[in-house]
Amino acid sequence: MILYSAVQQISKHIMIFLFLSITLNIVLVSGSSLSDKVNQTPAHMCNNPGQTAKISCSHSIQNYDQILWYKQTKNRQLQLLGYMLANAGYPETGQNVSMGGSADKDKTSTLTIEGLSLNSSGVYFCAARAQCDTGREAYFGKGAKLTVLEPDHDVTPPTVQVFKPSEKECKVKTLVCVASGFYPDHVSVSWEVDGVTETDSVATDNTALREGKHYSLSSRLTVQSKTWFKPSRTFTCRVSFFNGTDTIDVEDSITGETDSGGMPNDTKMKIMQNAKLTYSVLIAKSFIYGVFIMFLVWKLKGLSGKQSSRERSCGLNN
Repeated sequence: MILYSAVQQISKHIMIFLFLSITLNIVLVSGSSLSDKVNQTPAHMCNNPGQTAKISCSHSIQNYDQILWYKQTKNRQLQLLGYMLANAGYPETGQNVSMGGSADKDKTSTLTIEGLSLNSSGVYFCAARAQCDTGREAYFGKGAKLTVLEPDHDVTPPTVQVFKPSEKECKVKTLVCVASGFYPDHVSVSWEVDGVTETDSVATDNTALREGKHYSLSSRLTVQSKTWFKPSRTFTCRVSFFNGTDTIDVEDSITGETDSGGMPNDTKMKIMQNAKLTYSVLIAKSFIYGVFIMFLVWKLKGLSGKQSSRERSCGLNN
């Protein structure tokens, strides 16, 4: 009996290992058509060291009864924290997490992260899949971002500023939005043109840049020059920031400009300078020409006076 029990335990661990290996590969290449049916809450969390964080995951996919939990590391790799089979949780050794609830359809599975430290910060994902069919796809939730707040770092909302396009750009114009001085880095950026959200022509930094105790992030909106050259048009950059309790919006706006012929200011300055130089040259030439004419008139008058004197002299002699 003892030998039989040991063989059963070994077989069970081998099956679990094979299952996880196959599951991990499937999850990493899984599709996204049913991802909208996997829901994670909350999307953002800010906790102090030593506290406990809880993340919930549910799905509405028929015949799916597994929930796998992952943490995305700094190098964007997925680290398996454990999984649930129906109502049973199987956390990985040394992860300091526990799992409860149920992985069945329309039920809720909960990941509890205990004894938080700075290393606990990251993005946590759940993935739903079917237990008995290893060939079926797994579907991810949208993730839950957890930040364990650093000591002596106050939660600070961003300062937002929109910069107008460079005058050297011609056919397209690029507006730049900079969010700076915020902590932690729980932000998202959106653009609006006259109150209408723009998405296709927006490029935002993938991650915020750390500068001392705070972060900064930039986003760019590209528009056609005819869109920019309308003074009545308003361009708005909105930064949504999670302060640990609520998500607040901080924004900045600028308006379009009048088209000055599509010519950059530096080019116009050069043309004006050239025009001034040409005008000055023409004035100088006109002055020289005037002096020359005056000199000719003076010479002619002198010659005419001498001629008259000679004629008078000849008349007296006769």
